[in-house]
Amino acid sequence: MIVNIAKHECTIIWDNVYYFALSDFPNISNWELKKLILFVEYEKKHNRKTQIICENINIMNSVNNALINPELYLCEEVPKKITECTACKQKCCLTEFFCHTASVENAKSILKCGKLLSAVNARNMTGSELSKEPRNAAIDPADFFDYIMFAWGNCQAGDRLVMERLLGRGPNENDLSIDFKPGIRFYFKYNTIVSQINYVNDGYHPAKVKNELILSDNLFCCIIPKNYEKIFSKIIIPNYHNKIYFLENNCKDIWDWSEKVYNFVCKL
Repeated sequence: MIVNIAKHECTIIWDNVYYFALSDFPNISNWELKKLILFVEYEKKHNRKTQIICENINIMNSVNNALINPELYLCEEVPKKITECTACKQKCCLTEFFCHTASVENAKSILKCGKLLSAVNARNMTGSELSKEPRNAAIDPADFFDYIMFAWGNCQAGDRLVMERLLGRGPNENDLSIDFKPGIRFYFKYNTIVSQINYVNDGYHPAKVKNELILSDNLFCCIIPKNYEKIFSKIIIPNYHNKIYFLENNCKDIWDWSEKVYNFVCKL
């Protein structure tokens, strides 16, 4: 895997390249150095070599020093705001909550079984099989499918992925505005997820949990677009029915919806 540190618009792994954006380029924070350390460690555990490249000598010096002295950075706490990506209305990632977004059909299965499942467990396929599917456009490695992935609470990436899976292609501007169909969002407090036995910080995803996560013990709330209320009201959810909320989507696009949902969750 190549880690490319530069002034990218956002952080993403695509086709075996980790495009690593900085919140304050060309300055690299201790939190960002911690992410790089954790990413190198994760890749090493999965028998993959990591090459870090950057044209800025000062950044590379900081990175090399961090890799030699990881103990100086691994206790670094997550910032309340992360500005490496400014796509959302808040112009930053807000770290109080994690969010997992699912399609209507997947959300029905999640609520019926009472747990989030990794793709391997949900679809009863191996990570190797899943990694070879056409919809794995980013060419994610097989081990990624052993985990449940989480975004930051105000992020719109989960809904974008739901739309992509619904359409069978990358969504365009209309798909994310007048034709936008929100997914179902499962929210969890930051400390709830990082305290899980199977929690992993791989230095890329905000968080991931291996195999499964029980809702009754961990769910903060579930936000469902109100037009799906009849569908979901038929599902019997005895242990966490009081954590499910139906919210009207009267928003002009995916970014307005993300802002509306996040503001609603923060007031609970």
